[in-house]
Amino acid sequence: MTRIVLATLLALFAGLSQAEVADVYDFDSREQELRYQNLISELRCPKCQNQNIADSNAPISEDMRNEVYRMMQAGASNEEIVDALVARFGEFVRYKPELDSRTFLLWATPAIAVLGGLLVVAGVVIRARRSERQAQGLSPEERARAERILAGQNKTSDR
Repeated sequence: MTRIVLATLLALFAGLSQAEVADVYDFDSREQELRYQNLISELRCPKCQNQNIADSNAPISEDMRNEVYRMMQAGASNEEIVDALVARFGEFVRYKPELDSRTFLLWATPAIAVLGGLLVVAGVVIRARRSERQAQGLSPEERARAERILAGQNKTSDR
């Protein structure tokens, strides 16, 4: 009797569990499928943090994947597809934004950081060399002058 009750409960609760169904698209060729995979891996989900639309489970990512597939079937090029999604969702959907006046600082930041680091290293090296020169001691002329000054003080202190 308990087996029947358990089997019935399992059957009832099995229907409540929901399985994630992956997107299934029909492609004419393997190249077209690879093109689709490349496109969805290069586009970022507007809702998720730094996750591409291929890996995201967000509804907006599903819509974007459907749009990419629909546009591919309509014969659009990769550039047209990306441009349409950028126009709809903004530049954020690109992992590699184009270089323009808005993104110049984004692209220039690594070069600025490297140059700044080189300037700091150069400053440290120059200071270290100056410190070495000062710590070397007195030159022969400076030593002779110091001895004369000290000898003059000894003569005045002896009186």
